[in-house]
Amino acid sequence: MQPSMVRSYLFVPGNRPDRFAKAFAAGADAVIIDLEDAVPPAQKVEARKATANWLSAGKATLVRINGADSEWFQDDLELCMLPALAGVVLPKAERLADLAQLREKLTAAAPILPLVETAQGYWNAPSLARARSVQRLIFGEIDFQLDLGIGSGDEELLSFRSHIVLISRVAGIQAPVAGINADLDDLEKLRADTLRSRRLGFGGKLLIHPKQIPVVHACFQPTAEELDWAKRVLEAAAESGGAAVAMNGELVDRPIIRKARRILRDAERGSGKPV
Repeated sequence: MQPSMVRSYLFVPGNRPDRFAKAFAAGADAVIIDLEDAVPPAQKVEARKATANWLSAGKATLVRINGADSEWFQDDLELCMLPALAGVVLPKAERLADLAQLREKLTAAAPILPLVETAQGYWNAPSLARARSVQRLIFGEIDFQLDLGIGSGDEELLSFRSHIVLISRVAGIQAPVAGINADLDDLEKLRADTLRSRRLGFGGKLLIHPKQIPVVHACFQPTAEELDWAKRVLEAAAESGGAAVAMNGELVDRPIIRKARRILRDAERGSGKPV
């Protein structure tokens, strides 16, 4: 996990400003004020005003604006000029021209997080990942499966998930973010889905309720077994002076040492203290 990489992004509806402060106090790595799916059409303007007021107060926040093909997109772009905007999530991201239009409004430091949730967006993902200011891709699995008419199981989405990870790595951006788990009460499924995402190379997850935060954070932390293995690897490497050495029948060479160091680094960043 890179120093700036976010594990958890908690959505809060843009039409519920009474929940903004609660969302920030919940403990997620980042909060996204949602102006798209969570807000009915009749409340879009009201939600945008509430979001602008919150950003004007100086609280660094990400915002999911409405899609480029929507009637609210152009007005949502005005939020991008507010200094407290920490980044923009663009839903149904498909075209470089839309990212460029968004980039023109953003402050220099604010990143773009394209939401890949359509067949066209997935097809264009290599170009989107290389676009200026794109920090990482988000894979919106639920909308994606609906667009393609496929199931939501591991088998149906495995190749797409793996390819999103590959695209991100080749483009040199942060590891992608997995989509939401809509069932708020099934925390075991959330745990299983998040662990699978981590195994595939994802670096974060979208959340829709604060009670999902501890589960996701735990899933992105190295396990006790991984930590023990990493420490033993580095001890063996230190004793050998950095040369390749066998440890319990396992070859410890440079790639293995790098993996061990990454595990310990991830643990330190997740806990905030040295391991």
